[in-house]
Amino acid sequence: MTGITDPFEPRIWKLAHDRSLVLGPRARIMAILNVTPDSFSDGGLFDGRVEPAIDAGMRRADEGADILDIGGESTRPGAQPVDAEEEIRRVLPVIEALAARTSCLLSVDTYRAGTARLALEAGAHIVNDVWGAQRDPDMAGVASKAGAGLCLMHTGRERDTLPDVVADQFHFLERSIAIARAAGVEDARLVLDPGFGFAKSTSQNFELMMRTAELHVLGFPLLVGTSRKRFVRGALPRGVEGQDRATAATGVLLRERGAAIVRVHDVAASRDALALVDAALGRPWVEPA
Repeated sequence: MTGITDPFEPRIWKLAHDRSLVLGPRARIMAILNVTPDSFSDGGLFDGRVEPAIDAGMRRADEGADILDIGGESTRPGAQPVDAEEEIRRVLPVIEALAARTSCLLSVDTYRAGTARLALEAGAHIVNDVWGAQRDPDMAGVASKAGAGLCLMHTGRERDTLPDVVADQFHFLERSIAIARAAGVEDARLVLDPGFGFAKSTSQNFELMMRTAELHVLGFPLLVGTSRKRFVRGALPRGVEGQDRATAATGVLLRERGAAIVRVHDVAASRDALALVDAALGRPWVEPA
């Protein structure tokens, strides 16, 4: 592993449908669009209703999201699993409609290869897999065949973890990277996510936040998602009342540590906070034509 010497230098993230995204010089925002009845923060807002979900996606694109991440199954602890057919029923019409109405990049939040394949055919550019391509053995192959961007997330669920939170990141993510490469996924299509909140204690989440820069040795851009997570809400004197402002603050901390993409519910709050930290980092950059 050669690692990333400067996470703010430009890197091209290659995506499906001949799209790409420059990562590094400017923080990128992935907006969460949960088409579920039971997600921990926004479950039920768009469940089964295509038009409201599409409208919400368009608003988030207008607010400055670079990527819309559409998910049809809640990943919160204790959530009831749904089958593949129901997941597809929820997400596919939304992806198809957004692909026709916006140039914003689209991501499907799924660990199922079948859902990913149909979503990519419908216009998605990215697969965001919370099991790091380790749950469904066909996932990496689907991403490879479509030329999709693939986000490999760390999780501690359903396995024994190492005592050191960063050592466990390497233990899990190195295996995910190897799986992706063996399936033919180019390195230029990979992004890593440390998986805040996924089988991690409050203290582990905060330690991981402060040590995120250590993950650059893996050599890939980082996507981070702390939005409205329990450990963020639990640190606030008024609980959920300030959770989006607190999420923006965590985004600033993680951007300072080199995170390339920040995944959030409230695009506007994080957009402004990230613009400020990018200005403080002193890296002027003009979007390529």
